[in-house]
Amino acid sequence: MSTKIATKKYALSLHTTTPELGIGISNFSDETRSQVWNLGRDLSSLIHQYLIEFIQPQTWADLSFIAVAKGPGGFTGTRIGVVTARTLGQQLDIPVFAISTLAAVAWSQATKSENPKTLAVEMPGQRGQIFAAIYQPMPDASGLIPLLPDTVMTPEIWQETLANWNTSYQLIQAQSGLAATVTSILELAELDWQHGKSPHWSEALPYYGQHPVEL
Repeated sequence: MSTKIATKKYALSLHTTTPELGIGISNFSDETRSQVWNLGRDLSSLIHQYLIEFIQPQTWADLSFIAVAKGPGGFTGTRIGVVTARTLGQQLDIPVFAISTLAAVAWSQATKSENPKTLAVEMPGQRGQIFAAIYQPMPDASGLIPLLPDTVMTPEIWQETLANWNTSYQLIQAQSGLAATVTSILELAELDWQHGKSPHWSEALPYYGQHPVEL
């Protein structure tokens, strides 16, 4: 019995694609906790301090994998989160799961419904464009199937895409409070983990969708 307790593993998740910092940790049995801070421009200088304080009483050695929101979202914040996750994954020699910001929003909604529909998620981008994706929740709550992977398009093309979609769907507008889905990031990564996936930290790459400056 004591051996099981000693080998109980946790996973850590980060969400930094907005000015908010979201951190979550779970052992997926009897303990899950998360917290969100609105750090704005101080995110880059404070993320490590908040991580060190938040993870206690667990230690880095307790972690079996890390999950991070890979975007879409703000360029600087997304980069900070992914770089932090990659660095931790490299130092701890554990897998890093890069999870879509839009998928986390869809999963957060899917877990609230007994019979979740197809979920169309939209989020404002730069220069009048939007980020969009369409996900189908699996019937056994074992994950999401991307029917339309994360992409960037004009509002007109998105509306045309939805108008021509051949099944019913629920439209979700992802505009604020996205860091609160840090637990969804954790849950989606854990489902992949359960399916035997173990991505190397170097595979965790940000998804920006748009270049940060006008060319």
